[in-house]
Amino acid sequence: MRILLVEDDREQIEPIQGVLSEAGYIVDGVEDGETAQWLLSKKEYDLLILDWMLPTISGLSLCRQYRLRGKTTPVLMLTAKDTTPDKVTGLDAGADDYLVKPADLVELLARVRALGRRSPQWVIIFALQIYNCTYIT
Repeated sequence: MRILLVEDDREQIEPIQGVLSEAGYIVDGVEDGETAQWLLSKKEYDLLILDWMLPTISGLSLCRQYRLRGKTTPVLMLTAKDTTPDKVTGLDAGADDYLVKPADLVELLARVRALGRRSPQWVIIFALQIYNCTYIT
């Protein structure tokens, strides 16, 4: 499963990217909204993990723009914005899940697995694992 992780804090992106990679995910990690927007125009992802407060383009704006283009890939907002109105705004912007930082990495992985089950690519990988097949992505 290919994940786009957008987080502007290097101290946070490295451990998140590391734990996701160790769990077998392919992760593109970027630190600003403009780079994320460019990648989204060039690649397909199975999951987006977006911080809200990013340089150049906010994660909230990225999510809204992505949904306006008709994209249905699951989006997880991972942000320090922790009020109920913030959560409602993020979910109404198109996020499928919302996790407040600092986040427990075990919980993050569980949420990634849950959201990944919505991805057609994940379903194929899961089926291949069940039938003990070898595959190349």
